[in-house]
Amino acid sequence: MIPQKTTNRNWLFWITLFILFCTAVYILRSVIMPFVAGIIIGYLFDPWVAKLKKAGINRTVGTFIVLGTVLIIIIPGIFLLLNAINEQIGKFLETAPQYIAAFLRRIEPVINNLQEHFPGMDGEKIRGYIRSNISNWLKVGGNILKSLISSGFALINILSLLLITPVVAFYILRDWENIVKKADSLLPRKSKESIRQQAKEIDRTLAGFIRGQLSVCIILGSFYALGLYFTGLELGLLIGFLAGLISFIPYIGSISGFIVSIAVALAQFDSMTPVFHVVGVFIVGQFLEGNFLTPKLVGDSVGLHPVWIMFALLAGGVLLGFLGLMIAVPVAAVIGVFIRHAIKNYKNSSLYLEK
Repeated sequence: MIPQKTTNRNWLFWITLFILFCTAVYILRSVIMPFVAGIIIGYLFDPWVAKLKKAGINRTVGTFIVLGTVLIIIIPGIFLLLNAINEQIGKFLETAPQYIAAFLRRIEPVINNLQEHFPGMDGEKIRGYIRSNISNWLKVGGNILKSLISSGFALINILSLLLITPVVAFYILRDWENIVKKADSLLPRKSKESIRQQAKEIDRTLAGFIRGQLSVCIILGSFYALGLYFTGLELGLLIGFLAGLISFIPYIGSISGFIVSIAVALAQFDSMTPVFHVVGVFIVGQFLEGNFLTPKLVGDSVGLHPVWIMFALLAGGVLLGFLGLMIAVPVAAVIGVFIRHAIKNYKNSSLYLEK
């Protein structure tokens, strides 16, 4: 039996280490973002390098191949997408007054019907209120999106991200097996098996959610973007891609994208046929996500509740800004594994079992 003093000392050591780590991250939050980005990239693409190694390719060469492929394909694609979205936002802001007028024409029968049932209601005030507020919302939202995209370009052009992140990702990918072995050799001998089990569960959760859900978001965002674009919807690329991008929070991405798309379609089109096409895009997207993408790429064993994800993103953004958003979901996944392990130990303890 382990002495109580030793157990308390172990807990004190781990809690102190955790507090020091969190403090260091908070203090260095403006410096460590390229390193965190490099580590995330290394973790995401490690399976590709591992497959190349199994095929007989040296791990260093495999790392060059994987990172080179990513740089050649993904980065130009991001620039093209951001440029197309930026152009769409500009066009949309120019035509916003026409959309507002078209929307008001659409809801004119509704306002007239309300006036018939409620004679004391001032329809002109309602029209003025809707006109002014929609205009303000569109301007504010458009300016925010344009500034975000401009900030995204500025962020990509920061020297540290351009130089440090690929270097960190390269070394993480090349030395991943050695890093894992070194970490395993430092584990406390008495708790080694328990820690290994938790590490495997964390890796399974992260792999299932980050790698799997990232694939779902990209595929779904591309489908929504192209589908809405071919329906002729203004801002279709932007709305569709953002709807797919935030689909890791169940229903939030699809519902918000659907509502915004329908509102824009009602304002833009004179007939209902294109509006039904927009509805069809989201119905097909939800069918594909629920029946093929999520079951195949993510699975059912991730164990991250949507509310927990939303809280993690909000807390991460408030505490650490963009860095917090980057690490929010991985940290939430790790904490979730620890909580499940603690609950399991509690249910096996005398405190829970005693009568």
